[in-house]
Amino acid sequence: MLDHLAREHEVRACYEASGAGYVLERMIRIWGHECGIVAPSLIPRRLGEQRKHDRKDAEELARLYRAGELVMIRVPTEREERVRDLVRCREAFQREALKVVYREGGNWTGKHFAWLRTIQRDGVLETEDQVVGEYLALLGYKLDRRDELDRQIDALALEPAYREAVGRLCCLKGISTQAAMVLVTEIGDVRRFGHPGKLMAYLGLVPRELAGLVWALMQESVAEIEAGRRAA
Repeated sequence: MLDHLAREHEVRACYEASGAGYVLERMIRIWGHECGIVAPSLIPRRLGEQRKHDRKDAEELARLYRAGELVMIRVPTEREERVRDLVRCREAFQREALKVVYREGGNWTGKHFAWLRTIQRDGVLETEDQVVGEYLALLGYKLDRRDELDRQIDALALEPAYREAVGRLCCLKGISTQAAMVLVTEIGDVRRFGHPGKLMAYLGLVPRELAGLVWALMQESVAEIEAGRRAA
């Protein structure tokens, strides 16, 4: 279809960022056509528009694309995407491990696990020993996989593409190699943000204010108070 359209027109395509990823964008570029991926949160929306319709949405997307009103996301290289997926995998194992660990105190050490094993041996019923043992084995597996991923990420952090950025971030107190790699792989090329405020907004650190809504709620509260006074 694209080749047929390209006989008489310049073909430029776009689609909203979604779980489909970057495969379609890369294939369209391989076929020799321009393609962009749109940031869904920055698409202009008409007030009161609630219905979702694939064909109408596609037509509206094409109209906005032609008008230059869409914001495209940066598409990472396949190598960058694979490294980012590895870092995300490590974070997933870390979250899974933390679901088991009691987080009110500090980090668990070898003494904590040794104490848990004594509880396992002192179980009144054989089934209790088995239950504790299974949970410990599951936690041990998750921690082992996380540690293995940590070693792989440490090696990746030494590569030229990441070494300088990771080194600078690790100079900041509290940022480890793993945390630095999360920032580097998720942000990508920081130079694509023309102003620090845009980077902060991308990271979700810029507060939003619904001034109109707050004012309306305040007016409603004042009206209710006045009505209550008159009724009294």
